[in-house]
Amino acid sequence: MAQNTPPPHRPPGITVKGRDVRFRTIGLAVLAVLAIWFIAANTGSVSVRLWIPTVTLPLWAVLTVTLLVGLLIGYVLGRRRTRP
Repeated sequence: MAQNTPPPHRPPGITVKGRDVRFRTIGLAVLAVLAIWFIAANTGSVSVRLWIPTVTLPLWAVLTVTLLVGLLIGYVLGRRRTRP
């Protein structure tokens, strides 16, 4: 008698033009677009204090650096967590 085995577990997603796209990928793409839009909408200059010196930079540069540092920290912490 043949046993019915369940199909292998796959992450939830949708098919777009014949390709499987995970909801996680779609969410990350939406967040990336929102972050880029937010950075592009803030073009004024701000003063930033770096311990001793105070520098004046465009706000988009400060936001971009903050985003990149956050992504780097998230990558490093996420990578550490998955290691045995």
